[in-house]
Amino acid sequence: MSSSTDSAAGSSLSVATERAANVRLMIFDVDGILTDGSLHFGADGEVIKTFNVLDGHGIKLLQQSGVATAIISARQSPIVLRRATDLGIQHVFQGIHDKRSAFEQLLAQTKTAADACGFIGDDVIDLPILSRVGFAASVPNGHQEVRSRVHYVTQASGGRGAARELCDFILRAQGNYETAIAPYLS
Repeated sequence: MSSSTDSAAGSSLSVATERAANVRLMIFDVDGILTDGSLHFGADGEVIKTFNVLDGHGIKLLQQSGVATAIISARQSPIVLRRATDLGIQHVFQGIHDKRSAFEQLLAQTKTAADACGFIGDDVIDLPILSRVGFAASVPNGHQEVRSRVHYVTQASGGRGAARELCDFILRAQGNYETAIAPYLS
C-alpha cells in the first residue's frame, strides 16, 4: 500500500487513515526509521547514530495527544536509550532479535490490544510485529517485502522525517493535528 494519491492508492490511503485513527500505542524501530540506517563507528568502536529533530518533535506531539510511544530495536545502543529518555518514550526494548516476544511483553506491560497499536519498521525482522498491529507502516527505503505488506509507506525516508510524517498522519487521522500545532500558531 502507498501514500500516493492515484485511485487504487487513494483507497489504500483511506484504509490507512481509518487504521491510524485507532492507534493508542505507536511503536518505532530505530535503525532505518529513526535513523537513516547508517552505522558510524568512532575510534573507540562506539556506534554513532544521527536522529532527526523533526521526528522527535512529532513523537512528542503524538504523546501530547494521548498516544503512547515505544521503541523495539534488534540492536543495543546506549544512545537509543538516551534519545528515548529525551523524548519521554517509556517503553524501550533493545537487543532483542525476536521482536515478536518484545511486542508480546509490551502488550502485557501496557495492557494494549495489538489492533490498537501501530508499528513502523523497514526490514523483514519487523514483519512479525507489522503483521499483528492494527496500523503497519514503513519507509520508501525499506525492504520490498515490508513495503508490500504495510498499510502506509511514508514519502520521507528513514532518519529524514519519516517518523514525523507518520506522527502527523496519525494526528490528522485522529482529528488532533490542528490542536497539536495550535500553540505554535498564536
